[in-house]
Amino acid sequence: MLKLLVKKQLIEIFSVYFYDAKKNKARSKLSTIMLMIWFAVIMTGVIAGIFTMLSRKLCAPMAALDMGWMYFALMGLLAILLGTFGSVFNTFSGLYLAKDNDLLLSMPIPVSVIVASRLISVYIMGLMYSAVVIIPAWIVYMVTDGVNTQNIFGGIILTLLISVFVMTLSCLLGYAVAKVSLKLKHKSMITVLVSLLFIGAYYFFYFKAQNMITDLLTNLTVYGEKIKGSAYLLFAFGSVGVGDVKATLIMIALVAVTFLMTWFLISKSFLQVATSTEKVTKVEYRKKAMKQESITKALLFREFWHFTSSPGYMLNSGLGVLLMPVCAAGLLWKGRKLFTVINGMFGSQNGSIMLLITIMLCGLISMDIMTAPSISLEGKSLWIAQSLPVTPWQVLRAKLDMQLILNGIPVMFCMICMAVVCPFKIGQFVMMILQVLSFMFVMAVFGLFMGVIKPVLTWTNELTPIKQSASVMITMFGGFGYTALLFIGYMVLPGYTLGYMLYIGIFIVANVVLGLTLYIWLKTKGCDRFAEL
Repeated sequence: MLKLLVKKQLIEIFSVYFYDAKKNKARSKLSTIMLMIWFAVIMTGVIAGIFTMLSRKLCAPMAALDMGWMYFALMGLLAILLGTFGSVFNTFSGLYLAKDNDLLLSMPIPVSVIVASRLISVYIMGLMYSAVVIIPAWIVYMVTDGVNTQNIFGGIILTLLISVFVMTLSCLLGYAVAKVSLKLKHKSMITVLVSLLFIGAYYFFYFKAQNMITDLLTNLTVYGEKIKGSAYLLFAFGSVGVGDVKATLIMIALVAVTFLMTWFLISKSFLQVATSTEKVTKVEYRKKAMKQESITKALLFREFWHFTSSPGYMLNSGLGVLLMPVCAAGLLWKGRKLFTVINGMFGSQNGSIMLLITIMLCGLISMDIMTAPSISLEGKSLWIAQSLPVTPWQVLRAKLDMQLILNGIPVMFCMICMAVVCPFKIGQFVMMILQVLSFMFVMAVFGLFMGVIKPVLTWTNELTPIKQSASVMITMFGGFGYTALLFIGYMVLPGYTLGYMLYIGIFIVANVVLGLTLYIWLKTKGCDRFAEL
C-alpha cells in the first residue's frame, strides 16, 4: 500500500509530463519522454551547471587555506535553501491540504501510511532540488583536493543529512503555511505580494552576489574565526563534508532529533489540519435596500473580480500595474541622480532623456495584457456571458475598460512623479503623455483583438490560456517589439535628427490610426465573432 501511495503522489507532482491540460488529454509516450529529458537537461545542465561554476570559484582558495569546512557550509546552506523552496509548496498542498484527503481517510488505510507516503514524496522532491547544488560542489571539491576516503564518505553523508533536514524544514514550514492559509482572507492578493517580495529579494541578492563573494574570499580567515567562535553548529555542519568524525556524529544526532520531533508533530496534527475547513465569517443578515447598478458597471465589476481573485492572472498579465508604483517611488527617490547619469551618456542626442522615460513607461504598459486572455478565461462558461441580456459589445467593452483603468491610474501617477524631479519642456511632456496613453489604448484593443480571433476555450487549468495561448504570446512580444523599435529608431537609426517632438508625433499618429481601426473592428466584426464562439 505504501508503494502504491508513493507512486500516486509522484504521478500527481509530475502530472504535467503525462497530461496535457491545454488539450485535455493524456500525452503520448514520446511527448512524455521528451519533456522528461528537457526537465533533466534544465536540472542537471543549467541549474547544476550554475552551481558548478560557483563551486569552482569558491573551492580553490578555501581548500588552499584548509577551510574546506567553510566551502561545504556555504554550498550546503545554498542546497538547503533551494531544496526547501523547491519542496515546501508541495508539502503545503500535498501533505496537509491535498484534495484527496477525505477520500484516503475514508478508506481502511492507516493514517501513518498516508503520512509516510507523503513524507517520502516530500523527501524525493527535496533531495532532487538540493542534490543539484551539493553534488556538483562535492565533485568539484574532490577534483580540487583529491579523491580519498574522507572526502567520499563526507560528501555522501552530507548529501543525506541535507536531504533529511530539507524534508524536516519543508514539513515545518508547510505546516505553518497550511495553518495560516486556513485563516487568511484575500489569499490572492497575499499570494501576489509574497511573489513580488520573493522576486525583489532574488534580484537584490543577484546584483549583490558578486560583491558578497569578493568580500568573503578577501576575508576568509576573519570570517572563519568568527564562525568557529560564535556559530559552532555551522562549523560542524561544514566539517561533515571534509570527513570530520566528531562533527558528523553531532550533526547526525541533531538531524535525527529534529526529524523525530517533526514526525511526532505531524502524527499528532495531521488529522486536525487535513480535515480543517477554511475560516468562515459569520454574517448577520440586516435588511437594507438593494442598489441597482447599470449593466456597464456590473460587467466591469465582474472583470475586476475575476482579475483580483486569480494570482496567476495578476502576476502574468498585470505585472506592470504592480511595478508602476514602485517605479514612481524610485523616480522620487533617485530620479534626479538617474537623469544626470542618462544625460551624461546620451546628452549629445537631443531629447534622449524624455525618450528613455517614454520607453520605460511603454515597457511597463506592455507587461499588462489583461485583455488578451480575458475571453479565453471564460472557458466553458462563455455561454453565460453570451446568454445574458447584454450586447456582445458591452461584454467586450468591460474587458477593455478594465485594462485601461488599471493601466491609466498608475501610469499617470508615474508621469506626475517624473514631472516633479525631471526638468522638461512643456511641449515634450504633453507629447510624452499622448504617446503613453495612445500606446496604452493600442495594447488594450490589440490584446482584445487577438483574444477574439485566437481564443483557447478548452482548458482545465486557467494558467493555460494565461501563459500558453497564441493571443498572449503575440500581444506580449508585439508590445516588447514596439518598445524596442521606439528605442532603435531614435538611438541607433537617425531618428534623433527629427527631434523628440516630431519623432514621437509619428508614433502617436500610428497609434491613433491602429487603435481606432482595431476598435471599430471589435465593435462590428469582433462582436459577431464573439457571439459565434
